Amino acid sequence: MTPEEVRLQQDQERVAYWKRWGPYLSDRQWGTVREDYSHDGSAWDYFPHDHARSRVYRWGEDGIAGISDSRQRLCFAIALWNGNDPILKERLFGLTGTEGNHGEDVKEYYFYLDNTPTHSYMKCLYKYPQQAFPYTQLVQENRRRSKFEPEFELLDTGIFGENRYFDVFVEYAKAAPEDILIQIAIANRSSEVSTLHLLPTLWFRNIWAWNPEIEKPFMKVVRSDPNFSLIEAEHSHLGTRWLYCQGDTELLFTDNETNYERLFGYSNDSPYVKDGINEYVVNGKTAAVNSQRIGTKFAAHYTLTINPGETKIVRLRLSDVQTLTEPFGEDFDTIFQTRIAEADEFYHGICPFPTSEDERNIQRQAFAGLLWSKQYYNYVVHDWLKGDPQQPPPPPERQAGRNHEWISLFSEDILSMPDKWEYPWFAAWDLAFHLIPLAVIDPYFAKLQLDRLTREWYMQPNGQLPAYEWAFGDVNPPVQAWAALRVYQIEQKSCGKGDRAFLEKVFHKLLLNFTWWVNRKDVEGKNVFQGGFLGLDNIGVFDRSKELPTGGHLNQADGTSWMGMYCLNMLAIALELAKEDSTYEDIASKFFEHFLYIADAIDGIGNADISLWNEEDGFYYDALRLPDGRQFPVKVRSIVGLIPLYAVTVLELETLERFPGFKRRMQWFIRNRPDLKDNVACMETPGVGARRLLAIAYQTKLKRILQRMLDENEFLSDYGIRAISKYHLKDPYILRQGEHDYCVRYEPAESTTSLFGGNSNWRGPIWFPVNYLIIEALWKFYDYFGDSLKVEYPTGSGQEMTLREVAIGLSHRLVAIFGQDSAGRRPVYGGLKIFQSDPHWRNYILFHEYFHGDNGAGIGASHQTGWTGLVAALILQNAEHRAQE
Repeated sequence: MTPEEVRLQQDQERVAYWKRWGPYLSDRQWGTVREDYSHDGSAWDYFPHDHARSRVYRWGEDGIAGISDSRQRLCFAIALWNGNDPILKERLFGLTGTEGNHGEDVKEYYFYLDNTPTHSYMKCLYKYPQQAFPYTQLVQENRRRSKFEPEFELLDTGIFGENRYFDVFVEYAKAAPEDILIQIAIANRSSEVSTLHLLPTLWFRNIWAWNPEIEKPFMKVVRSDPNFSLIEAEHSHLGTRWLYCQGDTELLFTDNETNYERLFGYSNDSPYVKDGINEYVVNGKTAAVNSQRIGTKFAAHYTLTINPGETKIVRLRLSDVQTLTEPFGEDFDTIFQTRIAEADEFYHGICPFPTSEDERNIQRQAFAGLLWSKQYYNYVVHDWLKGDPQQPPPPPERQAGRNHEWISLFSEDILSMPDKWEYPWFAAWDLAFHLIPLAVIDPYFAKLQLDRLTREWYMQPNGQLPAYEWAFGDVNPPVQAWAALRVYQIEQKSCGKGDRAFLEKVFHKLLLNFTWWVNRKDVEGKNVFQGGFLGLDNIGVFDRSKELPTGGHLNQADGTSWMGMYCLNMLAIALELAKEDSTYEDIASKFFEHFLYIADAIDGIGNADISLWNEEDGFYYDALRLPDGRQFPVKVRSIVGLIPLYAVTVLELETLERFPGFKRRMQWFIRNRPDLKDNVACMETPGVGARRLLAIAYQTKLKRILQRMLDENEFLSDYGIRAISKYHLKDPYILRQGEHDYCVRYEPAESTTSLFGGNSNWRGPIWFPVNYLIIEALWKFYDYFGDSLKVEYPTGSGQEMTLREVAIGLSHRLVAIFGQDSAGRRPVYGGLKIFQSDPHWRNYILFHEYFHGDNGAGIGASHQTGWTGLVAALILQNAEHRAQE
């Protein structure tokens, strides 16, 4: 075991709490639903960025490159001032949903460079301009632009011209679980001497304002001399911690309390408020900080004059030990060097196969982004609805507003976030994809995420899983069973044994969720499902989360296929559990039967008027069921029609022989209901190794779907599979209903519609999660057909390939988004010259939400390592395949 693996085991066994401290601060707490106490639910407007420096948060904290304990009682982050900004840079700035021409968007440049699962070593980079930050220009110009224009980015303002910026590297290394070494290195990239004010900040999250019974913590100076200063931070539950600050520097104290006078015109109870340090440093108000040097928020004020090309280093140490005589002695460097070497050793063990240094860099930063995106997430809906003692009661509209049905939701956990700025809240189907790469490096944490999501304080009593904070009641694809099975298999492969107790526990909770789907999302009771939104935002002609303007409902090819996939995942889990408990054979048989009903229904074999398969086009479409009973296909060639590929599983002969009861019931069903197996991969026909196949799309349909999917004039891009066929570039789909036309065009980049805020686009770009599932499906089909089934790849090329070769080819296309091509350019950065050529930019990777359907450029949220972090798993798989060849 590597030292990092030893630490993981110690933490899991509760011998040493290596994960108590981590990167658990949000990148953005303002503008979230949790902090919204407005009457109309306008979260962005109720708590804007301008309030964030002055108003205390109720449910969490944010900061730049920050850490906290696992209950976010004590927080540490950096603040910066270049002498020109109107405010301290204490948090990352971005546009709200109404300010951006393509929705909310962070307007900063920062990179998560390294992290280990126990956070024994962490590193990130923030690029801070030396001129006044263009807050107003970014807002005004983006607000002025239409949805048909690109976003106006921070680089577009010219503020990084002539390299007038600082690279601020923040690193953490743990000497022990409660002894954290902090190193901040600031490099002046400009050709002129420049001054930077660095303010490493320590503060307590304010929970006493909401609960008068909680004892208020405090900080104070216990030592201050030319070598170092020592700050004591005492908390009744966390205990006492000490922050060592290198050198003789100014020590500033205030309180983490709301500045009512600035925000609302009310008098403050104390002159020392949340933005007191900002007022002192930026505006010279000496009375804004506490001269007695006590409070609940502290910053060490370093004024650094840095020559061109020079790097200056500031060191701190947050510890549970008060008596360190040389906190910044030789052991400080030794510990950093050791932790970096241990991180290298750990990640080499994760991917021991030969691969390029560039791919290792991409993979390492993908893992880092996933780990940096862990966040303390606190949201108790009951308390949020009711309000807090000694606080104004929430408006009455709240009782019938957003999330009021989710009164049982109680979250106070470390969760994996999609993007800690743009999506600083958990999302059910995003989370499932996060767990694949997370399981590779920390299976225990991956299992914990699924366990929490299916607990009674997250899942509704009726079995519904919460979707995401903006609307817990929205419906996301049911991919949790797939995630549970994959996490189990990944751990089994790496450790030699899977966690059966985990799999069984999650399986029982998912039985409730499966029943909710069957009872709530099959309107006609015919095994054809609706689902609505399903996370695909503007994929169709209508907003699928709302009532259709035509009336009636949409029978969804994706909703039905997700349920087919759900059945097969539950079937596979049941058979795995049946190895130690034969009663699960009966449940496996039930899911086998249910899958056949779904597969029969989607093709309309038993009831042709509900078929979602279009024989003429060789493709699956949604179908609009009108109030008068008529149904017709909505012929949008989209990922919706490829999702039926996901509903596939392969059963080994050994499995069938091991479970005679399951095999007997399966054979009875095949004999007595031949009508239900005719359109499904026949369980009677053996494949490679006498395997059996269950799939919605058997050989004929599979080949016809792949013919479109692998056509470069339709779905296939140089960088993966597009969300909508390029066919619609010249032939947009138009649905005419009455006096209205509803249209879907191929849009390879940002959305031109306002559905879901206009910042998410499924009308042409490349998305990692759906691509990843396509690749997995192709591998399963290959396990059954082997080399006997070949398809043209690309379509029309005359080049026949096995499905294995196609799967590997698609994997390489996705990885190529981030990799340097023969000219040294990364497609993810498109035409951004500084990212393509500047040595201080070109090897830092951003993991975007989605990617341009034609050129692979990154679009959407820029730090959505969550599901785009799947690239780390693809790099590992590709390296392993190469090693086996």
